[in-house]
Amino acid sequence: MSMTEQNLMRKKMANTVRFLSADIVQRANSGHPGAPMGLADIAVVLSEHLKHNPKNPKWLNRDRLVFSGGHGSALIYSLLHLWGYDVSLDDLKDFRQLDSKTPGHPEYGHTAGVEITTGPLGQGIANAVGFAMAQKYTANLVNSDTCKLIDHKVYCLCGDGDLQEGISYEACSLAGHLGLDSLVLIYDSNAITIEGDTSISWSEDVEARFKAQNWNVLKINGHCYDEIDKALNEVKEAIKPTIIIANTIIGKGAGSLEGSASTHGSPIGEETIRESKIKEGFPADKTFYIPEDVHLRFRCAVENGDMLEREWKHLHKQAPLVEQNSIMERLLNPDFSEIEYPDFSDSKEVATRDSNGKILNAISKALPSFIGGSADLAPSNKTELKDMDDFPKGKNMHFGIREHAMGAITNAMALYGTIIPFNATFFVFSDYLKPSVRISALTGIQNFFIWTHDSIGVGEDGSTHQPIEHLSQFRALPNFYVWRPADATENVEAWKTALQIKAPHGFVLSRQKLKTLKPKRDFGEVSNGAYIVKKRDNANLTLMASGSELMLSLQCACHLEVLGINANVVSVPCLDLFNEQDNEYKSKVIDKNTKVLAVEAGTATEYYRYADDVLGMESFGASAPANQLFEKFGFTNENLMKRACKLMDIEYKPVDLGVF
Repeated sequence: MSMTEQNLMRKKMANTVRFLSADIVQRANSGHPGAPMGLADIAVVLSEHLKHNPKNPKWLNRDRLVFSGGHGSALIYSLLHLWGYDVSLDDLKDFRQLDSKTPGHPEYGHTAGVEITTGPLGQGIANAVGFAMAQKYTANLVNSDTCKLIDHKVYCLCGDGDLQEGISYEACSLAGHLGLDSLVLIYDSNAITIEGDTSISWSEDVEARFKAQNWNVLKINGHCYDEIDKALNEVKEAIKPTIIIANTIIGKGAGSLEGSASTHGSPIGEETIRESKIKEGFPADKTFYIPEDVHLRFRCAVENGDMLEREWKHLHKQAPLVEQNSIMERLLNPDFSEIEYPDFSDSKEVATRDSNGKILNAISKALPSFIGGSADLAPSNKTELKDMDDFPKGKNMHFGIREHAMGAITNAMALYGTIIPFNATFFVFSDYLKPSVRISALTGIQNFFIWTHDSIGVGEDGSTHQPIEHLSQFRALPNFYVWRPADATENVEAWKTALQIKAPHGFVLSRQKLKTLKPKRDFGEVSNGAYIVKKRDNANLTLMASGSELMLSLQCACHLEVLGINANVVSVPCLDLFNEQDNEYKSKVIDKNTKVLAVEAGTATEYYRYADDVLGMESFGASAPANQLFEKFGFTNENLMKRACKLMDIEYKPVDLGVF
């Protein structure tokens, strides 16, 4: 086939994608046709370069393709159908309908071939950086000079809106610093956003920006097949990340609406689609039309992908790769039984950030897949993996002060297939990565968020650094597990449980030292989220607490006996897990014959699900030593006893608290 014939075929394929995308949005009467129509030419040429297997969407060495502009989902679903993934023509017709495979924005685990959930702009760019980091780490472990088991590319399609979001600056800065040569960012530069031309709010030099961040920059006409093909061939030899700035026209092929902002988020209309089809020689009155020759060319992805994976498997089985295969097996199938957890039974006082650091090291020592890092806070978060070197050859990732990107990057790493990641910052700065946490929960990504300096116990740094509403915020997030262990030993049991639950987890840890509790405990109960630490006969009060407030509750319970109040004490390391337990278990933990008082140095309103009263924070914190702050805000034996007496309608009388 001559170059002219090939480009004529490419044009026919691109128009098929354009009209398929337009029909999808038109039928749903909802969606975004502009970007899919503008990107159709790039999508067709990219199809010729993409290494993937529709028969096995989980093939490890496949190229990753991330659509950061998730609103362009009509393009995604069109390509998945054309390539031969489990997305039928009927699925395309059900776009944005209840329980369909084709929701408004792509969702991982819901639609075969979707690499990660995108939609919030900019997230996908950081996800692509995460995939490229996972690729680099894995390749360093399993590749040899003579055999490259991992050598795929990571492609990311993004738009003007993605690059305006701050997360893209964070992620691309880190990618350039790390020299992620597998990463290819294809920028759909159509200069249009919802409000109109980007010039009304944006005038930066994108080429200069990316060069300054140590990226390779290519500029092309996004509708010229030869330029697109040349650029995609060039990136295969790149030694650093590449951005392809593709100048395109939004709504390309949409007749009089071509180039208009009105094509961004609304159907272009049946008459416009009809006229556009006639102009390109397509049947005007046929919707969801795919010419047979176009169908055959796209479906070559099935045969080609199957062959590529079979060749890779053959390479994988070669005798010289015994050691590489052993490492690969451990990456793909981590054995949690190999973890030798630290024993804190002889420790009197340990901050949970400190015990957590030792736990992280124990897990990482046993599992080559377990890696992570902090947003420039490793010494404070206690997250350094000792004697394990720095990424990419080692396990310590240095994210810099880039919390938002850190969350999205590790989300992607968790989905890569060979990585169990963690990331860390101060709990108050979890606000900066909340959008990434939400995506992890929505998708069920097993990402571990380490948040230290958990309360007013932060002390002198003051209210700007003291999280108040944060526990409540993350407990309100579905499918997310918040852990606030009361001591070092409970911290160990929390990790044992969390590693078995395929969902994201947040570990909320103290700066200040906490006493290691000596009473005998059935630590198996930690897996249920809450359990009785101290049980009394004829109990008439239950005290619920997490973290540093558990010791306060135990002390208070002992003194309340003098006043005739018999208090059971319940530790709540994970309220989310306790909420999931059946009523039988809950009734064992919270005696229905008792009044319930919850204690936590946060807003803690979620405890009213079980409690009659809650002692929590009703204001922001202050700057002072931690012990003074706990006294100022009422987290003392005396105040808790007064609160308990009021709840029990018993007159409070001062008692000699003595020493617990």
